[in-house]
Amino acid sequence: MGISLKMAAVYMLSLMVVFFTELGATQNQCEEDQSCGHQAIRFPFRLKGRQPVNCGFPGFELSCTEKDETFLELPIPAKLFVSRINYKSQVIELYDPENCLLSKLSKGLNISSSPFHFSDYSVRGYTFFNCTNLERNLDFGSIPCLSDPTHQIYALLSTYSIDEQPLVGCTKMFNTSSIPYNYYDRDHNNKLELYWDKPNCGPCEARGTKCRFKNNSTRGETECFQPNTRKDLHSKLYSAGVSLGVFAFIVLLIVAYRAYSINKMEKKNQLKIERFLDDYKALKPSRYSYADIKRITNQFKDKLGQGAYGTVYKGTLTADFFVAVKILANSKGNGEEFINEVGTMGRIHHVNVVRLVGFCADGFRRALIYEFLPNGSLQKYIALPDSSSFLGWKKVQDIALGIAKGIEYLHQGCDQRILHFDIKPHNVLLDPNFTPKISDFGLAKLCAKDQSTVSMTTARGTMGYIAPEVFSRNFGNVSYKSDIYSFGMLLLEMVGGRKNTDVTAENTDEIYYPEWIYNLLEEGEDLRIHIEDEEDAKIAKKLAIVGLWCIQWHPVDRPSMKLVVQMMEGEDKLIMPPNPFSSTKTAPARRMNLELETIDELE
Repeated sequence: MGISLKMAAVYMLSLMVVFFTELGATQNQCEEDQSCGHQAIRFPFRLKGRQPVNCGFPGFELSCTEKDETFLELPIPAKLFVSRINYKSQVIELYDPENCLLSKLSKGLNISSSPFHFSDYSVRGYTFFNCTNLERNLDFGSIPCLSDPTHQIYALLSTYSIDEQPLVGCTKMFNTSSIPYNYYDRDHNNKLELYWDKPNCGPCEARGTKCRFKNNSTRGETECFQPNTRKDLHSKLYSAGVSLGVFAFIVLLIVAYRAYSINKMEKKNQLKIERFLDDYKALKPSRYSYADIKRITNQFKDKLGQGAYGTVYKGTLTADFFVAVKILANSKGNGEEFINEVGTMGRIHHVNVVRLVGFCADGFRRALIYEFLPNGSLQKYIALPDSSSFLGWKKVQDIALGIAKGIEYLHQGCDQRILHFDIKPHNVLLDPNFTPKISDFGLAKLCAKDQSTVSMTTARGTMGYIAPEVFSRNFGNVSYKSDIYSFGMLLLEMVGGRKNTDVTAENTDEIYYPEWIYNLLEEGEDLRIHIEDEEDAKIAKKLAIVGLWCIQWHPVDRPSMKLVVQMMEGEDKLIMPPNPFSSTKTAPARRMNLELETIDELE
């Protein structure tokens, strides 16, 4: 290992000597920061007249005026000056020195041939009005450069209702579209922010390194580098000779290898997410920056809850559209759950599945934005019939049927079958009408509809709801039937108003709750739940029988979700399923202990 490393170092060093000899001056000129006034200019931008063309990425040319003002050259008639460049977030903020930005944008701003773009959610249409009465209290700003003492020109978002604005005495002038609305308001009517995706130097900037073209690349690829590293090495080569250069390069190689080893997994995960998002651009939901997330949540003011994978805050997109924003914990996972959630929910459009409004992948900060459901999770409403939080048997049946239809859609309604693997009361949210919506697809897996089984390297799900085959292949192969088992356990909880398992119970001889229900029904007794109405009793019994069909110990004995829906909607008397507890000699309490031990080993 030591000999090969030295040989590689000598070979690389010889290449570096040639490179420095021929291109050293140009490279140093490119790597040194330039400035215009107070604005630092570095890759991917270049300053015309001071740096060669190969120092910047195509389309990132800046010019500096005699007054030390920086302007960006875009393929548009307007000349826009630079007020700030955020290299870390890859945003450039521009302004119009003539203070007439909106007027110029209304004439058309086509930047499709440049590497820049607006934020995905920011483009809106405006309607322009000419108003002669100056004493107005409008909810939108005037355009000073188009106005004079006799009249004022106003721009109103086309989505606003003109009936709610004091527009008497105003004349409509024209409509425009594709204007970045959030940069035009009363206080910031002269600011425009443009984003760029390529080259992706944000990770370099976030780690305190710089970005440049990769050596000998023919495709415009970039790389991170430590400032002045190449310049210092060049000086050592010429001052100390080749032998000292070899030593310095080996030391540098060791340091770089250690840094690479530390950051390898982090970079790999980030690259995987960025590649996924590149493929996802044409789809919805929308992508937001981390600054947008802070604005939407009002600086994370209203916390709704916290779980193992992140914290959820209430947010506002518009005055009447609330959202729930889940900030994912940075230390959790390798990005797979984030990709699962965004990729899976982007394919889903169903009344019984929560809607993903947007997401954030800003560097290593990730967030998911869902529709806000004010009634929270189903867990809050699982209670005995005499409890104040009980919703009534008709509503319980409607909620159970909605969940079943949502799972049926996941299994059969999409191009690929979606296996949720974490069906439980906490992951069922209720809208204002108590319509259930399945959420949290972080553990989901996709497979073809004709694929009978899926491979899993580790157990996934929540203890008490995990199908036996998920944590032990002795019971069968993992498939969509695993979700049906979890639904059955949830259904029995809804019927009994209590959790099915209590693995912390000191009395390990306490009877397993689903088995207790089965024994009562098999012996022709009622469920020993206080139910006065006969129709309500029928509903409870039907849901219990369906739940017992779903928790059959072996996957092959469980019905499909389509059949489950038919059983719940049908009026026919259901037959009792086989006893799911007689196929194993292990007592229920010991089965729960087996599950606990298996999960602990996998974790």
